[in-house]
Amino acid sequence: MKLGIVGLPNVGKSTLFNAITQAGAESANYPFCTIEPNVGVVAVPDERLKFLKDLYQSEKLIPAAIEFYDIAGLVRGASKGEGLGNKFLSHIREVASILQVVRCFEDGNITHVEGSVNPLRDIETINLELIFSDLEMVERRIQKTEKLAKADKSLLVELKLLKRLQAAFEEGLSARGLEYSEEEQELLKTFGLLSMKPIIYVANVAENEVADEGANNPHVQKLREFAKTEDAEVVVICAKIEAEIAELDEDEKAMFLEELGLKQSGLDQLVKASYSLLGLISYLTAGPKEIRAWTIKRGTKAPQAAGKIHTDFEKGFIRAEVVAYDDLVSCGSHTTAKEKGLVRLEGKEYIVKDGDIINFRFNV
Repeated sequence: MKLGIVGLPNVGKSTLFNAITQAGAESANYPFCTIEPNVGVVAVPDERLKFLKDLYQSEKLIPAAIEFYDIAGLVRGASKGEGLGNKFLSHIREVASILQVVRCFEDGNITHVEGSVNPLRDIETINLELIFSDLEMVERRIQKTEKLAKADKSLLVELKLLKRLQAAFEEGLSARGLEYSEEEQELLKTFGLLSMKPIIYVANVAENEVADEGANNPHVQKLREFAKTEDAEVVVICAKIEAEIAELDEDEKAMFLEELGLKQSGLDQLVKASYSLLGLISYLTAGPKEIRAWTIKRGTKAPQAAGKIHTDFEKGFIRAEVVAYDDLVSCGSHTTAKEKGLVRLEGKEYIVKDGDIINFRFNV
């Protein structure tokens, strides 16, 4: 899973990226210090894995992974080539969803590219650049499709959709804000629209505002009100605190979070929100050699889930031996769970649940 961290220059993007990936991307108080997108692979936090490793006395523990892309700061006019222009926009095309970092703290020592802190203006700046880029693409596609539709009437549905998108973009509306038929949703997959990318707004607040999730911060309140109109989620973090957390070991991290009155780190919040946004879950495989988490779409059936491990598992799928994580914890061992009838054999139509521990039986 690839997530793109975007935002105007100097809102805390690279500081946050450094903290959650510990990849050491350069961070400085001037625009465009991130020229190419830094990429960091992060293990998905999952407390279930450690329990399973101890239970099965496994040699290895392999968590699911997320790739975070720290994409260069955007400025007004990027769709027309300002700043890093289309280089920025092309990098966004590679990610599954966007984490848009929005500055919600005042600090006279850190310059703001627009001269003042105003989250809604910053969001509008970025969203409009994505929309302008999409509008340009849609207009080109309309010209091509109009010519082809004269000979191929099946393209009229696509043409109608393109013109509806064009009208929306001209009004400053994102593609993700419209409703689509199933046929249109299939067509959209071929368009590669930037403003169709699912989005999470990341409110970067001051250190003393993170414990109450910016409850008394007017910038955060305005951001939440705006996010409701897009049915988007807001995650409140303090990039500076995340940077401090990144330097600590697990025990120190837990103690530090407790002192700050935080239940989980910003990384944990972002991962949870991203999984929810993209409709993802994890199933687990367990044994003496390794414990491993596999990421799949919610609603995936057993054979396709098996295919995540190896294509042969899907081709030769016979059945899946399944036990729910909570059942295994309550029983204390796989043997006891089996004796109590909690280990089930499921067929091709079984829909895998989050936390299922599965052993696939197959024959190729």
